[in-house]
Amino acid sequence: MESSLQKKNLLKPKRKSIMKQKWLYFMMLLPLASLIIWNYIPMYGVIISFKDYSPAFGIMGSPWVGLDHFERFFNAFYFWDVIINTLRISLYSLLVGIPLPIILALMFNELRNKKFKGIVQTISYIPNFISIVIIVGMITFFTSPVDGVINSVIEYFGGTPIDFVGSADLFPHVFVWSGIWQSIGWGTLIYTAAMSGIPQDQYEAAYLEGATRMQCIRHITIPAIMPTIVICAILATGSVMSVGFEKVLLMQNDANLATSEVLSTYMYKSGILNAEYSFSAAVGLFNNLINFIVLYIVNKFAQKFSETSLW
Repeated sequence: MESSLQKKNLLKPKRKSIMKQKWLYFMMLLPLASLIIWNYIPMYGVIISFKDYSPAFGIMGSPWVGLDHFERFFNAFYFWDVIINTLRISLYSLLVGIPLPIILALMFNELRNKKFKGIVQTISYIPNFISIVIIVGMITFFTSPVDGVINSVIEYFGGTPIDFVGSADLFPHVFVWSGIWQSIGWGTLIYTAAMSGIPQDQYEAAYLEGATRMQCIRHITIPAIMPTIVICAILATGSVMSVGFEKVLLMQNDANLATSEVLSTYMYKSGILNAEYSFSAAVGLFNNLINFIVLYIVNKFAQKFSETSLW
């Protein structure tokens, strides 16, 4: 009896808190329902990775094949080439894409002219709102070996035109740096917002003690935004095997296929175009499992060496 009364007494404050915030919980119902309907219910379809799926028989009626699709993928001629290409572009993007927005945000934070700072920030993140199709069109316009702007300048100074997109060696550089140009402003905006919460009296006290700007950045700004840096780095690393499908596919051609064929395009060509849905699902499941494992390892690493992590 006493234990039941204690439980009731413990539940009363919780019920009062829920009733007090009932409209907030009500507002959560729609996004929660959307999340369940579009992200969790379709997950049952992952079982076609272990079946010989046919639309005529449906998901449950298709015969089981076990790990046949995974074995086929692992034994494929292009398996290691696809994995290496994916990792090359992903790691390249991470090594460049993580520090550059931080550096740019630190530079913006040091600007004292608010009007000039606002204009430069706006210019930096406008490319984030440009569609991938237009970005690829701009890349073609600037790098075309026939009438591209960059090659026109090279020819003007007596050089030989370079097929930037058509070169297998140059493709990763063009892909990564065009992506940095498009996304760096948005990343900078996140870090700038984090810096806006730093109390100004810390800087004033540091200046009174004779600290330089670089010392303030090192000992005040960077430690203050370190949790944001860690979270952004974990999220970026968690998609290490997921290279942007649309952009790669639009930039891909026979000349650069040796370095541009990544997991997402291989899955699209081998699975979707050939209507091999089970094989495509198996490749996608493998991709997601690797991403989850990497995300888990990086999060554990962040837990061990910092006070910030996703969970």
